[in-house]
Amino acid sequence: MKDKKQKKTGYYHIKRLHFDADENRHPWLPMLLDAYYIVDKGIDEAIKAELKTGRKLACSKGCSHCCKTHQTIPVYPLELVGLSWYVTEKIKGPVREVIKAQLRNYKENDACPFLVEGACSVHPMRPVSCRQFNVFGKPCAEGEDPYYTRREDVLSPIKKYTDRAFFLMLPFYGVENEDQRWKIIGSGAVHQVVKLMQTCNWKSLAEKMDEFEGNSQEEGKI
Repeated sequence: MKDKKQKKTGYYHIKRLHFDADENRHPWLPMLLDAYYIVDKGIDEAIKAELKTGRKLACSKGCSHCCKTHQTIPVYPLELVGLSWYVTEKIKGPVREVIKAQLRNYKENDACPFLVEGACSVHPMRPVSCRQFNVFGKPCAEGEDPYYTRREDVLSPIKKYTDRAFFLMLPFYGVENEDQRWKIIGSGAVHQVVKLMQTCNWKSLAEKMDEFEGNSQEEGKI
């Protein structure tokens, strides 16, 4: 159940995720989690501003049209690493087998392979593009992408938050110098590495999940 703050803002817990042991093992993980925290704060602020004008957020739990119909969902290499890690090492139980089957059978422009029973199974690690996609007014119609049908109802992210998030991710690509990072952000070059969710080789992730399970069994972890 949402708390009073959540009811007022229309958004969810704005907390930085923590996977302490994993963050110590994977240098890329803290920068990704920091970036997602910045993005989430920006989304919350943008939604608050829209709600003050009397607009109503249409997105709610159980609505997954965008996960099924959108054919141009951008994802960055660091985000793919995060998704791969989370699915491989953190998802347990029956949903794991569902995800593996969907990854193996995925065809370009199918629904997102991480959508399970109408819900995002990787919600904590969902990409920036998914985090920022929020719609106001009426819920999306079946098969509708409101970015093209009613752009005015799609949330416009606050640029300073998005820029800061990508700034925090750039060391993953070998860009440590802060001035250079801001130049890359300003030029838009950071977006040259983007891929589309629909064109990724998801079958290889299913194979990685199998390999992890085999190694874990040998080590007696499962």
